[in-house]
This record gives sequence, C-alpha cells and structure tokens, in this order.
Amino acid sequence: MPKKIAAFGELLWDLLPAGKVLGGAPTNFIYRINSFGDQGTLLSKVGNDKAGRDARAALRNLGLSDENIQTDYEFPTGSVKVKIDEQGLVDFNIITDVAYDHIEINTEMIDAFSQADCVCFGTLVQRYGISKNTLRELIHESPDVVKFLDVNLRKKCYTAATLEDSLRMANILKANDEELLIVRDLLGLKNENLHNLAKEALETFKLDIILCTLGSNGAFCLTKNGFFYYDPGYQITLGDTVGSGDAFSAGFIHYFMNGQPIDEALRFGNAAGAMVATTTGATSPISKEQIIDFMGMPQKRNSVKVIQ
Repeated sequence: MPKKIAAFGELLWDLLPAGKVLGGAPTNFIYRINSFGDQGTLLSKVGNDKAGRDARAALRNLGLSDENIQTDYEFPTGSVKVKIDEQGLVDFNIITDVAYDHIEINTEMIDAFSQADCVCFGTLVQRYGISKNTLRELIHESPDVVKFLDVNLRKKCYTAATLEDSLRMANILKANDEELLIVRDLLGLKNENLHNLAKEALETFKLDIILCTLGSNGAFCLTKNGFFYYDPGYQITLGDTVGSGDAFSAGFIHYFMNGQPIDEALRFGNAAGAMVATTTGATSPISKEQIIDFMGMPQKRNSVKVIQ
C-alpha cells in the first residue's frame, strides 16, 4: 500500500540561466515521492500574484495537488536566483520575506501532517516566526509520525537555535558532508571524522538514522544501533545538481517507509540522486523502473575509504 508522505516548506520559482523552473526542496521531494508511487502532499504558500498562479498550474502539471497550498495577500511568491558554474555546481540567492515564510496553521494542515506516515521539513522555511511556529505546532500534533529533516543549509537562512530545535524534532537527519561539519561547528560537537561526527550527532540529538551525502563519492548511513552502510558514487555526465539531494531523500524514504532494508534504501536513494544529476533542473521525469535499471547496469563508481 502506498505510504502517505507530507512535506512542509517552500514552493518557489528557481530562476535558472535557461529560464524559471518550479522548485523548492519540499516540492522537489514530493514530486519524486509521487513518481515512486507513494502519496505525497505538499504544505506551502504562494502569493496572490501571477507567479503564484503559475506555480499552482505548474504543480498540477507535475501531477501534484495544490489543495494544501495557501494564498498570501501581502507577500509575493518565493523565488531563487540560481547560478550554475562550469562544473554544474549551484549557488543560490534566495529572496527573503515571501509567501512561504508566512504559512499559517489550519485544520487541513494538521490533518495532512498527523495522518501521514512520514513528514519532511528543513531549515529554510523556519527563518521567519510564522512558518517556524506553524511547523512546531504540526510536529506537536503528530507524535507518532516519522520526522525526516533535510537540513538544506542555505547561506544566511538558518541559525544555530533553529538548527538545534530541528534536530531535536527529527528522527532521521539527511545532510551533505559540508552541512554535517556546519552542524558540528554551530552546535559544539567535537569530532573531525565524519563517521564519528555522525555517531556523536545521533547520540546528542537522539536520532534514529543519519544520512550523509558525499557528492560524487556517494553516501553513507549510520543508525542508532551502530549499523554503518556506504554506497559509492556514480561516474556520470553531469547536467546540474539542482534537485539531486531531494531525489536522494525521496528515494531513501520511499524504500525505507515501504519496509525495505536500510542498505537497499541507501542504494536506491543514491542512484536516484545520481540520475537526477544527469539532467537539468529538479523535476525531469525519471521513473522508479528507470532507476532500478540504472542500478543493474555495469557502472563506474567513485569509491572512497569512508570514515569508519
């Protein structure tokens, strides 16, 4: 039976060099969740403007519902100016004080969150008080739901307090290697080695699982029971990395929530992220079957001695 997955956060326009594309980490995540066969719900807010109307239409064109997308009559729809360098790496200039910063609590959102099997959130949507407080209330109303934190630490869009609060609300943390080091520096953790740092974070914040992506070198997973898994990176022709991490998260959660072993969930998530990185933008269509076929093909891999 498909799992119910809800994501709270930003629905926005990525303003890419080639034009605007619907984006936001929760949006990209839910798009992939639905493409894998689960029931994804996005909780966000857009402005009462053309960009907001276009965002709703684009969302529906991706097969997603806008039922839980609020309309703000004061603040504009969110946008991000995206720069992509010659290596396909991405830099974001995120516009502040926009509609998704002002998501308000209501009965429909409480129902969507509390009735889900898993909920996903990040730090970007918590930079202003209204959305931050709404998220905390939704978490409070959903004690038995799996909470997945994809930190997505964007410059000037998080604080140490927000980061610590988020970690204490979560069961599963997903971060890249650079973000895990930022967590260490901001929150007073000690370990230099990534494996030991992940173990320290698990114990400090009472997490069940930590996922750490390593760029072209793959990803690793550590559980509270001490089980460690690593999946090497894929040598691919890079399009850009927009949405790659969100595809990784969606792939892992899809497998994990449907009862697959953690090492298989890590493998599927890693392959999903790699395949999305061969495309441009975050929502190029890639099916679950295509990812499984990709995993079964002979591949050149980037394997590193991982940090045990």
